Amino acid sequence: MKPQLISLLSIFLYISVYSQDNVYNVKKGAVANGYDVVAYFSNMAVKGTKEFSTKYDGVSFRFYSEQNLNKFKENPTKYIPQYGGYCAYAIGAMDGKKVGVDPKTYEIRDGKLYLFYNSWGTNTLKSWLKNNPEELRKKADENWKKVGKH
Repeated sequence: MKPQLISLLSIFLYISVYSQDNVYNVKKGAVANGYDVVAYFSNMAVKGTKEFSTKYDGVSFRFYSEQNLNKFKENPTKYIPQYGGYCAYAIGAMDGKKVGVDPKTYEIRDGKLYLFYNSWGTNTLKSWLKNNPEELRKKADENWKKVGKH
């Protein structure tokens, strides 16, 4: 390869990797494993579709309806899951460890969306609720300041 091409590819790769300010859990190609982050606020965990999707902060968000897509576009920061969509319990209780989630296991607390791991007999939402969620949230907020940015 020509040196100029290698330099251009290196610059492109750097910009692609480091252009977003926040770290997001984008398993299955979108935040919240492709679930509709607006629907959670109506107490529904439903998959979004590629038809109703948008990018925000360099990552994809999917929605099950055009109405929810439009709501998100009007105020995206209202709907973005806390801690980039990683397990809130793990961020708080495990010193910022980024753990995947079961998008059907969530909580809306003080107008914010929190997602949790729930597999292999471990439901971290139950642990969160049982072990002082307000203290865990404070700890998670502190930990996220360290691990949530590039």
